[in-house]
Amino acid sequence: MTVQRPDNWKQQTGPFDIIGDIHGCARELEKLLEKLGYDVKTRGRGGSRTTRITHNQNRKVILVGDLVDRGPASMDVLRFAMQGEKDDTVRCVIGNHDDKFLRWLKGRDVSITKSLQTTIDEAGQERPKFLGEVQHYLDALPSHLILDEGRLIIAHAGLPEKYHGIENRFSRTFAMYGETSGQTDDLGFPIRRDWARNYRGEATVVHGHVAEKKIRQKNNVWCLDTGCVYGHKLTALRWPEQEIVQVKAKRDWFPHPRFP
Repeated sequence: MTVQRPDNWKQQTGPFDIIGDIHGCARELEKLLEKLGYDVKTRGRGGSRTTRITHNQNRKVILVGDLVDRGPASMDVLRFAMQGEKDDTVRCVIGNHDDKFLRWLKGRDVSITKSLQTTIDEAGQERPKFLGEVQHYLDALPSHLILDEGRLIIAHAGLPEKYHGIENRFSRTFAMYGETSGQTDDLGFPIRRDWARNYRGEATVVHGHVAEKKIRQKNNVWCLDTGCVYGHKLTALRWPEQEIVQVKAKRDWFPHPRFP
């Protein structure tokens, strides 16, 4: 499988709507798309469900990864992303949860966490043909995207300037997981190094991965993961307007100690 090059869409200047970590929250995604002005058409149920979008300003959706796990409808989110790629209305980068599900689909030895089990349970209701298409789709996702003639970088966990435009195991690992200190906090979560603190690149970097109740912006870096699957909000950043649009989660789908 050939992974898409990060600069395949460098000449696309938008306008874009960049959406944070979805984690199977398909209905919140549809609500956010409608709030962003998209015409959302959904047909069918279960394995035959399709969601297609159009926008009268020819806007396109960019997803920062982590489409799956924890939420109630990971397969529907995958269907949306895959159909959007065919229609040239949606682009996506690989997230660490997407990558782990991909490795499971390939039969690799992975730790089956409670997060992943939600997606595996859904996958068990799907046809093998569809799961093969999912594997093909996830396998080709790039570590990051370069958009708007280099002015915009999308990576799941962010990406320092030295890795922009590079697709190798180092850039891919950083883009999916970020940089950790090797230590954990009092809740058992990894203590992450704040790479954005020293970022001085000209390109705006937009990412997700680390859920917080508030959007974080620092040194031309935006983090859009606002914990929708934990009962908080799903967030979009409009580009080039740099405006924030959000919808509230329908409920708390997956308990998290930082989102009581």
